[in-house]
Amino acid sequence: MTKLSALLLAAAGAATLAAAPATAQQKAPLTILRVIDADRYDPIRSTATAAAEVLYMLADTLVTVDFDMKTIKPGLAESWTISPDGKTYTFKIRKDVKFCDGRPMTVEDAVYSLKRWVDPANKSPVSFRGGQVKDIRAEGDSTLIYELNEPYSDLMFQMALSFASIVDKNAVESMGQNFGVQGFNGTGPYCWVKWTPRQELVLKKNPHYTWGPSIYKDPKPQVDDIVWKIIPETNTLMAAIQAKQADVTYYMPYIALDTMQKIPGFTVQRQENYIYDVFMGFRVDKPVANDKAIRQAANMATNKEAISKAIFFGKGQTLPSLLNPAVLDYDKSSGDKMPKYDPAGAAKLLDEAGWKPGADGIREKDGQKASFTVYGIRNSDNPRISEAMQADLRKVGIDMKIQLWDATVAWGKLATQEFDAFLMSYPYVTATEALNLYFASRQVPTPNRMNWKDTKTDELLKAAATATDDTTRKQAIGAVQNQLTEANVWVPLVSQPLWVVATDRVEGARAHGLYGAGLYKGLDIKLKR
Repeated sequence: MTKLSALLLAAAGAATLAAAPATAQQKAPLTILRVIDADRYDPIRSTATAAAEVLYMLADTLVTVDFDMKTIKPGLAESWTISPDGKTYTFKIRKDVKFCDGRPMTVEDAVYSLKRWVDPANKSPVSFRGGQVKDIRAEGDSTLIYELNEPYSDLMFQMALSFASIVDKNAVESMGQNFGVQGFNGTGPYCWVKWTPRQELVLKKNPHYTWGPSIYKDPKPQVDDIVWKIIPETNTLMAAIQAKQADVTYYMPYIALDTMQKIPGFTVQRQENYIYDVFMGFRVDKPVANDKAIRQAANMATNKEAISKAIFFGKGQTLPSLLNPAVLDYDKSSGDKMPKYDPAGAAKLLDEAGWKPGADGIREKDGQKASFTVYGIRNSDNPRISEAMQADLRKVGIDMKIQLWDATVAWGKLATQEFDAFLMSYPYVTATEALNLYFASRQVPTPNRMNWKDTKTDELLKAAATATDDTTRKQAIGAVQNQLTEANVWVPLVSQPLWVVATDRVEGARAHGLYGAGLYKGLDIKLKR
């Protein structure tokens, strides 16, 4: 009997023991399982997808993104116009919206929230996503003017992300740094009840909510209570879903997906338009990691195909390049320049660069060991990914030390200068978005954890971001892809998929995936009686 079969058999037995009368099932909340928690739930304070997946339920944005991950649709803004020079966005704001506490939302609330997002004084790690803002103001009782100093080709998509959530000024000012930790007041379909870090976050239906985006069939939430529950160990998570002790997850172990599709009483669906890539980035100003030969050898020595098969069980896509080939404005020539798997070639490269094997097999150069430390989040995949890389690099004489942290502390650790490399996964839909996020000098020390500061990169990123025509944007962002590929700043690994698994107690769940949020707002979801 395989390990998977044994787990599923045990889970089936647990289902019999855990079965409850139908009347009790009706009162149970919708339980969503995930493997990590966020550090906090203030939209402008966290870059974690674990924060975004909850924030989309707690709050709304001016615009939303359809299930195709490309089409912008109305949200709190009923409509909008963009000036010919690309600098002024005019939004018409809905008048029928209320916060969870019942207070009507006004255009001034939207102005406050967006200003809070982009205000340099707040030191938000995601403020750059709002563009170079000149002014954000209200005109009348339903018009918001968002004025830029220069065009920004990605703005509408960025306005749909959780960082641009509209929040209650009174709640922010009364709770201060504890906003999103001890409480929250937004206009989303669900309201904050209680958060126990690393265990669960409890939400209840917003009784006022009737303004859900048109991408859903029903604009109102159908579930009374939701519990986001943390189960760090994926085999335990899998057994809980199989035993129907929880209702839905998009963190199911990849090894189980094919089997789950064959078991009656479950729905398993994939979001085909999802991009969420895994990579290791080097801090280019640290000893060892600052040597391009080490970085290139790491790319050549890592068996990415083996990692994809062993950890993602054929469900993920091996990344052949810095960015996902499916992304908008992908540059194929940069992909052609990415080093291919060649351990012998990696060893030869290191020899030629002066890194000679020591007595213990680890290479040395000028008294410096070829050793570096990688930081990352301790989730279901990172331990196995990092250990596989560690073994691959050890074969060519590079010593990669691993330090993984619980998600509640990892983001703080990843904002320090302690590490030499880091393991990360991230969602994006355009090349300009991805590379502006990680490689602009202004993003140092986080999320530009590589400490990559390059004038040419900054100039090209600005040209792409401010372009008002497709050709200019593609040429500029393509040049950045080529530059960074040649520098071997990253080891691109795998693009991980999004699969939503739900029990037959759940109706209407549909995989979305914006910024990693598999259920987005959770509208249309119903619990069967």
